[in-house]
Amino acid sequence: MNTQNYIDLLRAHNLRPTRQRVVLSSLLFDQGHRHVTAEQLRCEVAARGENMSLATIYNTLNQFAEVGLLRDIKLDDSVTYFDSNRDHHHHFFDSESNALIDIPGDAIEFKKVPTAPDGQQIERIDVVIRLK
Repeated sequence: MNTQNYIDLLRAHNLRPTRQRVVLSSLLFDQGHRHVTAEQLRCEVAARGENMSLATIYNTLNQFAEVGLLRDIKLDDSVTYFDSNRDHHHHFFDSESNALIDIPGDAIEFKKVPTAPDGQQIERIDVVIRLK
């Protein structure tokens, strides 16, 4: 995609197309589906010769997740991956390489799902299968 495509994408999600958001969009959406952490993205930003704080990257990734451009996957209290594949799917997590690997959504079947508490409904079920 070109810069105008990212500007249009951001505006379609009610986000102002700042320089930082456009740069991060190109890194996130130019290479097909990706799983990245903010720290990984910061290295990619620096490799492009851009200067962007880690806080700006975190804020932008969280904003992208809030508007549905990304999915956030929290593996524990200290690691959050951001997934550019918004289709229904699950993940393997390879603890040796710290990599997430997609599992098609229909590859896992649930025989029984608990009833949601009163006044709530299940939005989605995310499965992470840890490998070693």
